[in-house]
Amino acid sequence: MKEQGAQVEGQGCNKTLTALSIALYFLLFAPNVYAMHIAEGILPFNWAALWYLVAAPFVAFGIYRLKKLSVLDLSFKPLVGLMAAVVFIISCMPIPVPTAGTCSHPCGTGISAILLGPAISIIIATVALLIQALFLAHGGLSTWGADIVSMGMMGSFAGFLVFRAFRMIKVNMAIAAFLAGLFADWATYFMTAVELASGIKGDSPFAPLFWKIFLAFIPTQLPLGILEGAMTAGMVMLLYKKRPDLLVKMRVIKAEEVAL
Repeated sequence: MKEQGAQVEGQGCNKTLTALSIALYFLLFAPNVYAMHIAEGILPFNWAALWYLVAAPFVAFGIYRLKKLSVLDLSFKPLVGLMAAVVFIISCMPIPVPTAGTCSHPCGTGISAILLGPAISIIIATVALLIQALFLAHGGLSTWGADIVSMGMMGSFAGFLVFRAFRMIKVNMAIAAFLAGLFADWATYFMTAVELASGIKGDSPFAPLFWKIFLAFIPTQLPLGILEGAMTAGMVMLLYKKRPDLLVKMRVIKAEEVAL
């Protein structure tokens, strides 16, 4: 048992080092940097503070879940670190949307929510967003709470719930994963439009500004959502074919589904 535990821990360390190396590469050698997510200074103080308050209990619960699951499984933290690197890299592909004051980009929270659950996925997004704000000028510290709500919370819950709902009605796993990635991406940008319109509308009506911002995302986010759906389905099906035991362990599928 001790030898097995040491082996698992060693494998976990290797995965963590690999994830950190990939993340460090993107930090040091990313060729072009644009402001992405909601840029620093876009939201007034009261709205920025509100989104921090909304995000705080979800982040706190995610930390609680991470600590609890890490005690039960020594390999869980390295897996979270690996998924954090994946989400970080995926969400470092910005396409500027000047009319919206932000950027379009894949999010990656669909796959992390499917594999690890929405609570852990929120923590992963929180860490990725913080690193991007500090070192890449992607997003900002004042808008960190708003970005957590849109990408972390909305993306994670949308992806997780869509995947579970379609699997409950026996939809093919690849299709369910594709739809999860698609709706995780679109839900993120729906919420981003809500946050932007709420914060910058001033005395203007909310609805016209919301639709203007939301429609500004469509030319880039429509194909990006489809791309993210395809990436999510590809990752899930690769694990299903190569390491179905991991999907069973993470409760994505049941043990009896492996033989089907």
